[in-house]
Amino acid sequence: MSLASSLSSSPLSLLVLLPVGLAAYVVGIIVYRLYLHPLAKYPGPFLAKITDLHQTYHALKGDRHLEFWRCHERYGPVVRFGPNSLSFNSNTALKEIYGFKSNVRKADFYQAFWASKDAFSTHSSIDKSVHARKRRVLSQAFSDAAIKSMENHILAHVRQFCQNLGGLTTFGSVPNAESKGYGEAVEISDQANYLTFDIMGDLCFGKAFGMLERPDNRFAIDLIGNAAHRHLICGTYLPIHEWHLDKFLFRKIAAGRARYMQYSKGQAAERMKMGLDVDRKDFFDYLLKAKDPETGNGFTTPELWGESNLLIIAGSDTTSTALAATIFYLVHNSSALRKASEEVRAAFSSVEDINIGPTLGSLQYIRACIDEAMRLSPSVGGLLPRQVLPGGTEIDGHDIPEGTIVGVPHYSIQHNALYYPEPFTFQPERWIVNNESGVTAETVAVAQSAFCPFSIGPRGCIGKGMAYHELTLTLARVLFMYDMRLAPGSNLGEGRPDLEHERRRVSGFQLKDTFTSMKSGPMVQFRPRQ
Repeated sequence: MSLASSLSSSPLSLLVLLPVGLAAYVVGIIVYRLYLHPLAKYPGPFLAKITDLHQTYHALKGDRHLEFWRCHERYGPVVRFGPNSLSFNSNTALKEIYGFKSNVRKADFYQAFWASKDAFSTHSSIDKSVHARKRRVLSQAFSDAAIKSMENHILAHVRQFCQNLGGLTTFGSVPNAESKGYGEAVEISDQANYLTFDIMGDLCFGKAFGMLERPDNRFAIDLIGNAAHRHLICGTYLPIHEWHLDKFLFRKIAAGRARYMQYSKGQAAERMKMGLDVDRKDFFDYLLKAKDPETGNGFTTPELWGESNLLIIAGSDTTSTALAATIFYLVHNSSALRKASEEVRAAFSSVEDINIGPTLGSLQYIRACIDEAMRLSPSVGGLLPRQVLPGGTEIDGHDIPEGTIVGVPHYSIQHNALYYPEPFTFQPERWIVNNESGVTAETVAVAQSAFCPFSIGPRGCIGKGMAYHELTLTLARVLFMYDMRLAPGSNLGEGRPDLEHERRRVSGFQLKDTFTSMKSGPMVQFRPRQ
């Protein structure tokens, strides 16, 4: 009897061979990925070359954006961050990967964002033709004309936001030497969340969520954070999503995501019951009227649910981070705060004159402050993965084979000293041409070439214009009405010496990467303008 047949006939021997065979298989995969894989020549963390669980760990930890930056600092402009994944850190790669002529599609990573196999959104659609159809519909809702028609609804919430800030100031009182007329400290991240969620609820579903005025309506914010975080974690390692392992591995996050899905589904269902019989156009009006030019079919119920998931998160969470970040950097940079306040107060004679229009759009320094804040603390700081299509592609002179996952991390490229001298310093002036200070049209163009807080190309954020209107309108009104300062003794949102190296910068607004961002602070005091 041969050795093989002898072993195969013994159950005990099979039990011995099974783990040995499994170990040999695992070792074989490791050796292949380290030395024989087409991407073996690219540098990167040892574990990242072997398994995607390396980035899953950082996704769970909330520092994935910082890990990309660390890797590029250590390994250079091209980093292997997964067995089949490459990260690039250049403005040329940004265009070659995300531009209109790129030979890529969205990676399977985005399957983790789907509410169901039929409930994917404009954002999470992988098929290019499906995305194009959905985007054509939503682009009407986000046009400048459509946003202008909704301005009164936006303004109502901005007024309430300003009232919330002023509600804790000492109007009419005699300021003492210590307070100088400033009121109690306000947690800006919270108020920014309430504002942007109320605006999005109003514009999307025809009714606000009531977060600015009622604390009992604010529970959804934590659910949204959990939903986005779950999407990121599962997207980095799809078996967690496909086998529903999140329910066992991180129960709180999974439970929060499940509650959010029910919440967004309820919002969509309530709006769908209203149909087209409403007194004004909201975003759902465009979705309900949409017809496929080839089939004549409208959006299915699961598709409407998918868009609801997208609009609530993408239209509010990202804008609130940008607003909180801008205020953080202003109260930490007195010169910039003074210039921004002076610009607004010189441009308008009354707060009610501050509306969407040419004058608001001409506030060059305010726009520079917003852009600089989004550069330093982007709402989406990580990498948006793309998969190379058949035929391969060339990125920064590298021939990249079909099936490879590629991308450019926003936080990394926006802190690249090649494009932004003193990359960790808040310098709004870098966005404004001033030859006397050495800021030329060329240096501004270089900065703009690597600036991607909304991504770029055909899959860039469709709500970019609305976000800028919302941010500029809100900041202009706040700066016109109030003086503001960082609450004495407060460091909420700042880096600290006891944190990991990249989070020790006191001057940097710290974010937790959950695909979008979780944030806290700053604590700010307001008083009527002097």
